[in-house]
Parts: sequence; C-alpha cells; structure tokens
Amino acid sequence: MIQISHLSKTYKTGDVETKALDNVSFHVKKGEFVAIMGPSGSGKSTLMHMIGALDTPTSGQYLLDGENVSSLKDDQLAEIRNRKIGFVFQAFNLLPRRTALQNVMLPMVYAGIPVEERMEKAKKYLEMVGLGNRLNHTSSQLSGGQMQRVAVARALVMNPSIILADEPTGNIASIQAEEIMDIFKKLNKDGHTIVMITHEPDIAKNAKRIIHILDGKIIKES
Repeated sequence: MIQISHLSKTYKTGDVETKALDNVSFHVKKGEFVAIMGPSGSGKSTLMHMIGALDTPTSGQYLLDGENVSSLKDDQLAEIRNRKIGFVFQAFNLLPRRTALQNVMLPMVYAGIPVEERMEKAKKYLEMVGLGNRLNHTSSQLSGGQMQRVAVARALVMNPSIILADEPTGNIASIQAEEIMDIFKKLNKDGHTIVMITHEPDIAKNAKRIIHILDGKIIKES
C-alpha cells in the first residue's frame, strides 16, 4: 500500500539547510493501522506532508498503490490527494458556514459526482459516525468531537486508499478522543488503512503498530 524508501527532506533558508527527514524507510500494508509518533520537531509533520502528497521529498521514493508519488507535479499531487487520501486534521478544517452535510459533500463536488449521489453518500457516512441527526447543523452548532466526526465522514466519502489522521484528538476533550479512536478502530476492523500522526503515547497505543521518529530518523518500531 505505502512504500517509503530512503526518503529525505531538506529545507533551505538562505545559506542554512535543515534536514527534516533523514533517509527514512518503512512500509504500510493494506488494512494496517499505523501510528507515527514523535515529539515536536521530530520530523513527523514533514513525513505526514510527504505521505499526504502535500509536499515532495528532496530525495528518496514514495509509492502509493504502486504509483510513484515522489515524482509527481502539483496538479497530479492534487488529484492523488482527492482520489486516494482521506485527511483528518487536528483543526478539523471544516467550512464554518456550511452544514455537516455540505462539508462532507465537498470532496465529491471537486470530483464532479452528481448532486443526488453526493447527498446520499454524505448522509451514509455521517450516519456511520453517529451524526445522522446533525446533518444540517453548522460547525458553530457542533462540539469539537462532533466536528471531528464530520471530518472523519468527509475523509471516507471518496473511498480513499488510506485515511491520514494528523493529531486527530489534539483539539478535543479526552472522552471525545476515546470516541474518535473507537471510530478509527472500527474503520480499521472493517478493512480501512489508517496512518495516524501523534505525539501522545495514549493515542498511539490504539494503533496496531507504532513507528517512532526523532530528529528526522526512525529510531524504532513497536
């Protein structure tokens, strides 16, 4: 599913070079639930950008479903993001004036899916995450945990190859965090591949495998 080989990323500011990733290699099989864990500045956010096709490496190779993502141009990366990757962000990234239903429909708008099919699929996934009675509520009418459920539903509607969750419990209360993790575990049990970025050991332990990163390098797996 995911094959990352000798991936490095160097940022240059003037004459100063900073190596955010240093010769990183690992793989994720279809149906796995993997957490990438490390402290602030460890390189995990840079790695998330690589896996999410939000940035390209300085060197190395990233294959997603056999496709070499590391060599694609911006418009091709955008297509990969919409077609193969479902994002769940710490900040939810919902449009505040849109309803839960409209937010979940958005990726399908960009893909040109007919409106009736968009509505049907959005309702299905909102019901799946327990928000069937909140379809027409805007973000201001939802709790943090409910907004993250909307984000999970939005991540699922395009039937992505992977769900990429970046600190998905960072902005919600601990009881809501447990509920979100229960949803992820159920999705994984149903066959979804999940890669989760986190700095919290209690959250990482919900995954079946943990990749520990420090100073841009993988230091161990557990």
